[in-house]
Amino acid sequence: MTPVPEPVPTTTATPLPGDPPRWTRYVAWGDSFSEGLWDYPDGDGAPLRGWADQLASHLSRRRTAAGLPPLQYANLAVRGRLMDPILAEQVPAALALEPDLVSIIGGGNDILRPSVDVDRIAARLERTVAAVRARGVDVLLGTGFDARESPIVRTTRARVGLYNAHVWSIARRQGAYVLDPWGMRSLLDWRMWSDDRIHLTTDGHSRVAQAALVALGLPPDRDDWDDPLAPLPPVPRLAQARANARWLREHAYPWATRRLRRRSSGDLRVPKRPEPAPVE
Repeated sequence: MTPVPEPVPTTTATPLPGDPPRWTRYVAWGDSFSEGLWDYPDGDGAPLRGWADQLASHLSRRRTAAGLPPLQYANLAVRGRLMDPILAEQVPAALALEPDLVSIIGGGNDILRPSVDVDRIAARLERTVAAVRARGVDVLLGTGFDARESPIVRTTRARVGLYNAHVWSIARRQGAYVLDPWGMRSLLDWRMWSDDRIHLTTDGHSRVAQAALVALGLPPDRDDWDDPLAPLPPVPRLAQARANARWLREHAYPWATRRLRRRSSGDLRVPKRPEPAPVE
C-alpha cells in the first residue's frame, strides 16, 4: 500500500441546506454495495448504477444548478472484495485521483464469515480514515444492514452491530460522515432487496442515495425517502418455504461453493469507473 502521511486533527464542516455541494471530485470505493448490484436503471443488461452513482448525480446536478462545474466522479468498488483488499488496493488508487470526498464502505463480505475479527477490521479502517482525513479529504462511512428479517443472514446481526458501533466511533473521532442503512426503516421491507437477499433493488439504491445526501448534511430530493411501503398480505408458510428453498439453491449454495474454492464473484473484475469524469 502506498504510504500515507500521519494523521493530524481535522474537522468536517457541515454544509448549509441551501448551499450547493462544495465537493468537486468524489471517489467511491468498496464492494458490491458501492458497485451497485443489482441496480439496472434502464432495464436488464444496462450498466450498473447504484446508490453511489446516484449520489454523484444528485451532487453534480445541484452544483450545475448553482452555476458551478459538474462533479467529477470515479467508482473503484468491486463486488466480493474483503476489507483488507479494499484498503490495500483501492485506497492508493483513489488518493492518486485527488478527491475531496470519498466513500469508504465495506466489511459486509468479511462479516458473513463467522471467523471474522471485527475489531481488527475496524482498527485498520480507522487508520485509513485518519490518514485520508489528514489530507483534508472528507470521508463518508457506512453501517451494515439490519438483517433481522432474513432467516439465515440474521445470524450475523451481532457482528454487524459491533461493526456499526466501531463505525460511529471512528466517525466521531476522525470527523467523518456516516451513511446509516441499519437505521433505515424502508430497508426492512423485502421489496427493497433483490432475489439474492443481500443486494438492493433499484428502489433500494435510490433510497440509500437519499440517505447519503442526508448523511452529508444536505436536504434529500424526496421527503418520503425512508417511509415504509404499504404492507402486503401475509405470505403463506408453504410459499415462504418454497422461496427459501429456491434462495438456498440459487444463491446460498453457489456462494458457499465459491467460498470452499477460495473464489470470489469479483475475481478478474475491474472497477466500472476507474477514472474521474464529469457527471451529467
